[in-house]
Amino acid sequence: MDIRLEGVRFQRGGRDVLSIPSLHVQSGRVTAVLGPNGAGKTTLLRLVAGLDRPHAGRVLVGDGIADTRRRSVSYVFQEEVFLRRTLVENVALGLRIGGASRAGARDRAMAALRQLGIEALAARRADQISGGERRRASLARALCLGAPVLLLDEPMAGLDGSTYARLLDDLPALLREAGPTTVVVTHDPGEAFRLCDDVVVLVDGAVRAAGTKQDVAMNPRRRDVAEILGYVVLPRAGEMVAVPDGALVLADHDTGLEATIEGVLDVVHAWDVTAAIGDSRVHLRLPRSAIPPRPGARVNVEARQTCTVS
Repeated sequence: MDIRLEGVRFQRGGRDVLSIPSLHVQSGRVTAVLGPNGAGKTTLLRLVAGLDRPHAGRVLVGDGIADTRRRSVSYVFQEEVFLRRTLVENVALGLRIGGASRAGARDRAMAALRQLGIEALAARRADQISGGERRRASLARALCLGAPVLLLDEPMAGLDGSTYARLLDDLPALLREAGPTTVVVTHDPGEAFRLCDDVVVLVDGAVRAAGTKQDVAMNPRRRDVAEILGYVVLPRAGEMVAVPDGALVLADHDTGLEATIEGVLDVVHAWDVTAAIGDSRVHLRLPRSAIPPRPGARVNVEARQTCTVS
């Protein structure tokens, strides 16, 4: 089910929170929405869910206005909301509200818990499970509804390292198997690229970039977009270039990029070298076997991959 925003403006306190002349989210794909705090990411989800209405323009979900198509949308909020009931009862609640029989709702809820790997917790009360298990339960509750549109607001937020890694490994396959049109809000470009097919970058309520993740990431065009995607932006030969993470290395020849070493950290398996290039701070990773430069040293740095930005 496609999602379209046409001439949308949404205001809060007399200020534009979103101003989007046109945006198309394609059916059956996973679209990540990236941007800094206050960019309007959650507001965009709320408009698609029909929880808020735009002050101008319209939000279309399939062939209908968003706030008339709420049953077409499942929404996983940043904060999990559970009743003091068993996990399976919580997951089945939306189905029961939608008219499913008790037995039918329980069967579908159990299947969703099984899919998310937490079937063994079905009889436990929802307020007695871990944060990672609650995240999986929230996803199970949304997926078992079978809605054609799935909205995820920071679905990985607050998870610890191992729990985060497991869910990030599992989630792409779960979304492909379920097949909804998915919009996921995140602040982490690495997370976005693991999950998504397409990317939308929001800054100050406006779409600065939109397209496939390959198109947006390989040619961000704008400095603000590049920085949100995790690039380092540096001056070189009278222009600004964006350098992706890991593409900066020490060089033994003049490259046009000279850096001042600020610090060296032993991170067990490598050296993490902090350096300043103009007003920018960069990190270089050296193998543990290398002799790292001393703080204050001037070194040449080579960018193995760059794109020009304005």
